[in-house]
Amino acid sequence: MARDQIDMTPLQSRDELVAWFEAGCKDPSEFRMGTEHEKTPFTLEGHRPVPYEGPRGIGALLEGMKLLLGWEPIMEKGNIIGLYDVTGGGAISLEPGGQFELSGAPVENVHQTQSELMAHLAQVREIAAPLGIGFLGLGMTPSWSRADIPVMPKGRYKIMTNYMPKVGQYGLDMMYRTCTVQTNLDFSSEADMVKKLRVSLALQPVATALFANSPFTEGKPNGFLSFRSEIWRDTDNARSGMMPWAFEDGMGFERYVDYALDVPMYFVKRGEEYIDVSGSSFRAFFDGRNNNLPGERPTLSDWANHLSTIFPEVRLKRYLEMRGSDGGPWGRLPALPAFWVGLLYDDVSLDAAWEIVKHWSAHERQALRDDVPRFGFKARIKDRYLFEIAKECLVLAHAGLRRRGRIDQLGRDETRHLEPLDRIIDSGRTPAEEMLEKFNGPWNGSVEPAYAEYAF
Repeated sequence: MARDQIDMTPLQSRDELVAWFEAGCKDPSEFRMGTEHEKTPFTLEGHRPVPYEGPRGIGALLEGMKLLLGWEPIMEKGNIIGLYDVTGGGAISLEPGGQFELSGAPVENVHQTQSELMAHLAQVREIAAPLGIGFLGLGMTPSWSRADIPVMPKGRYKIMTNYMPKVGQYGLDMMYRTCTVQTNLDFSSEADMVKKLRVSLALQPVATALFANSPFTEGKPNGFLSFRSEIWRDTDNARSGMMPWAFEDGMGFERYVDYALDVPMYFVKRGEEYIDVSGSSFRAFFDGRNNNLPGERPTLSDWANHLSTIFPEVRLKRYLEMRGSDGGPWGRLPALPAFWVGLLYDDVSLDAAWEIVKHWSAHERQALRDDVPRFGFKARIKDRYLFEIAKECLVLAHAGLRRRGRIDQLGRDETRHLEPLDRIIDSGRTPAEEMLEKFNGPWNGSVEPAYAEYAF
């Protein structure tokens, strides 16, 4: 999330929390998509992490981007920590270990997402190359230890860093060593939200397998195809996972509000100060029972900020966030919005996708999600390999995009952005398996070539 929200309207009732979500409903004619992607900066000389400080650091990179783009700086205690496009709505932000994130503007079609991405990468290269900085498109840093990685000067990350080891084995790895690509999509009503949430939760393992490319840790194979996905299985289970209750009768905005109220908080922001309230629920805060803020009640910005610290496989805000995929090389990134738009923004494909998943039990969905980081397409649910399901979903995504009929200047529809996934399905291998083959072959047991082959 690029910016913490600033709306100090005091909250009076639970109904206001529900209304906050309801305000996200849009007419289908107004549906948009947003794509967020993270990439790991590294020094072109030596392939090392890039510190924030110094004339060739992340701070200098952001200052250069500010001058190039004319975007508004996002500041914290005198440090530039991001940029915001007041006109278009896009933003650049920093993840805890310096991962550079573009939060794309809401756009109408996948062609625009690709154009935005290409423009961003050209701009970043223009500033980064003279600083000796490159960017890596993988789901996890392949060679660095956690101790190698610098910490960005953001108050919320200090609180999270202290809290994470208390609630899971891999929280710090998630923060400092992983990268993702996400797609944000709209809904027209509560019922539409529920249907899209259920379909995308059940099928998130498909996206995990299609984009799996984090098979290395500290220079060696780690036994997984998407170790980034495995990391989320033991980061903080109070705020992540498959949300089995979302498939139960009565699911809707109110049910998600009740879930979010009970998720432990990280912080409350007042001015530029982050107040550590980690471990205390939003419900207690809402009732005036937060020990660090006795008697104080939350504001709308507190609610919005809290929702940004909940990390299920699909996250509900005023839109739905698809969160199951490893970050990847630039040519594959537009394929993620293309995949989910084709499945979820076309009613015929959405209905067909629901037919695939509607008879899966909570236990079966969880087992598939647990297996996919290690086994990829070879994971099974009921009597089917995930590969068969992925192939079927890709057919549905193609059909949905064809029916949308959004044409670029060369007369091509959005299905062209699925081509990287078509090639993956044709090969029968996840991207991680292809990387492991290189590691055991032409890379001669080294991950160093990844810094050239998977650089932006």
